[in-house]
Amino acid sequence: MYNEIIEKIKNNNICILGFGKEGISTYNFIRRHLKEKHITIIDKNDVSDKVSDDNVDIIYGENYLDNLDKYDLIIKTPGISFKNIDISNIEDKVTSQLELTLEVFKENTIGVTGTKGKSTTVSLLYNVIKDQKSDVYLLGNIGNPIFDDVEKFKSDTYLVIEMAAHQLEFVNTSPHIGIILNLFEEHLDHAGTLKHYYQNKMNMFKYQNSSDIGIYNIDNKDLVNEINKNNYLSKLYKVTLTNKGDIDTVYLDSDNVVFNKEILYNKKSERHLLGDHNLFNIMNILLVAKLLNLDMEKVAYTINNFKPLAHRLELVGTYNDITYYNDSIATIPEATINAIKTLGSVDTLIFGGMDRGINYSDFITFLSNSDINNLICMPTTGYKIGKKIEKINSSKNIYYIETLNEAVSKAKSVTKKGKICLMSPAASSYEYFKNFEEKGNLYKELVRKND
Repeated sequence: MYNEIIEKIKNNNICILGFGKEGISTYNFIRRHLKEKHITIIDKNDVSDKVSDDNVDIIYGENYLDNLDKYDLIIKTPGISFKNIDISNIEDKVTSQLELTLEVFKENTIGVTGTKGKSTTVSLLYNVIKDQKSDVYLLGNIGNPIFDDVEKFKSDTYLVIEMAAHQLEFVNTSPHIGIILNLFEEHLDHAGTLKHYYQNKMNMFKYQNSSDIGIYNIDNKDLVNEINKNNYLSKLYKVTLTNKGDIDTVYLDSDNVVFNKEILYNKKSERHLLGDHNLFNIMNILLVAKLLNLDMEKVAYTINNFKPLAHRLELVGTYNDITYYNDSIATIPEATINAIKTLGSVDTLIFGGMDRGINYSDFITFLSNSDINNLICMPTTGYKIGKKIEKINSSKNIYYIETLNEAVSKAKSVTKKGKICLMSPAASSYEYFKNFEEKGNLYKELVRKND
């Protein structure tokens, strides 16, 4: 089926916009099948050391986004932002690995998006399907670039794809099964406005037809508002932790997860994924498994044996009778609140990061009223939040720390024995770290050091 993608691009004047992991994957795919085709690679940085090819032009520099209208097809990497740029003359030329794949392979694609929970959900869903149908790939924002494996896809292959807002921004095709877990204020540095960010996410359903399936969270008000604004054609199923559901809803009845009067799972089952937010992710997966006619006993076994991904409420260990958790993936306040509620016994919270203009008023109220004694605030958002909490609750121990090394050292000295120290930033890590993984790995290293 990859031949259909080649047919779509072979006669076009192509540029690859962005030459990171996905851009390199696109280049390699083209070269595997169109060895002599002339293409242009465009990136802000000079990437000439990454490619040796007489049939490639490389454009880079501060003005790298100029003159894009000269190309027939712009295969864009998700990380490139068009924020504050007029793209009206090129919008219909922009595509991506995701769009090109969906155009020829949507029927076997399951897409998952949402502000939080995507990576855990797609990873567990991949394992659930793989344990019963071996021909499945985990792709997109969490897995390998789609074009790395595209030649291996067959008519009965399942693609489980994590679709971030950056990836969904320019799609004109939606997956056969689409899941939207939640919508919260996030990624405004890329999207520009909350409205645009939400619109990008809703492309998961926008291009579905009456034979397609959409699954969404009716406990999330912003998501429900977006659903109500649009007349989607797909069959919509609802998931809820708090409401009693109708025939098209997965809901909780006492301790049981129920769909269409059938018990799919017992929430008291022993599992490694803790917290209501993970139970909600599981409920989405149970619905997909049921729609795919999987063996639900085997599904439950896979769910219960699945281990949390790194940096997501990750247990670092207990040292000197203090238990440390790494939740560096928590880049919005709602995620940090979920982590605190799930763990309980949190005596020390390390938080703060890059200021992207997110509203922290509810987070400030939550921390002020919480049982957490020690708030270790890191730049930039941590400082601002700490100052506001000081005015509300003077009984909190609030520390303003510049580096993660200092933060962990302080946590070791102030956290009560038998309690928890949690690092959950409620903000992006980009100001001082390459990504949340780098921050999480350093935290773990510092926690274990000299213990």
